[in-house]
Amino acid sequence: MIVRKTPAELEKMRRSGLLVWQILQKLKDMSVEGTTTWDLEVAAEKMMDDAGARPAFKGYYVPAAGEAYRFVLCTSVNSEIVHGMPNPRRVLKKGDIVSIDTGVKLDGYYGDSALTVPIGEVSEQTRKLLAVTQEALELAIGRVRAGGRLFDVCGTVEEHVKANGFSIVREYVGHGIGTQLHEEPQVPNYVDRKNENPRLKEGMVLAVEPMVNAGKPDAMVLKDKWTAVTRDGSYSAHFEHCIAVTGNGPWVLTRP
Repeated sequence: MIVRKTPAELEKMRRSGLLVWQILQKLKDMSVEGTTTWDLEVAAEKMMDDAGARPAFKGYYVPAAGEAYRFVLCTSVNSEIVHGMPNPRRVLKKGDIVSIDTGVKLDGYYGDSALTVPIGEVSEQTRKLLAVTQEALELAIGRVRAGGRLFDVCGTVEEHVKANGFSIVREYVGHGIGTQLHEEPQVPNYVDRKNENPRLKEGMVLAVEPMVNAGKPDAMVLKDKWTAVTRDGSYSAHFEHCIAVTGNGPWVLTRP
């Protein structure tokens, strides 16, 4: 069931979304050569505590892993697609990229967002990967409009990524969001005709999150049962925003 939010509920989600944005901006600034992914974890958890928010990810049970997640961030470096775990031994190096994904629950409502940060100078191919992934998200945001269809959003990501020679991860998708971190509908980054194609209506909120590989789309999960990586070792980028459907067009809740 797709839950549509009232204007008052959207305002609460806006507060959650802006807190996530503030956290990610702080972590982006911290993401330099020599920083560890654990440094990012510690800073993010403190910001959540200071704001009186609950982490969305820490304690979230995932049946496929057989356990609850233990961190407030997912920090996925280079060929790691999603769900990389913060580690004091994981030092960011020049030429790396790190995807930072996090969420909070504030006043009963969730916010969820992600970005990918280059560490120092990266290759031209990697710069293009980051740019195309971010562009795909922006183009998709423009299609989150009342009266449209979910496939308008999904197909926009797919078209832009493929036109630029990259590939889309199919195992992991975006989602609805509200009083639950993951709500209906699922939001793939490609048109999946086996799934429903609901009409977009005012009050719906979508977490759209392109995950794009420089090489082939194939993914696998490491022995830690969490970290998803590219099978061919190619770099992967990830950007995410929560977008509300309104009568005035898309409203991105996770940035000013």
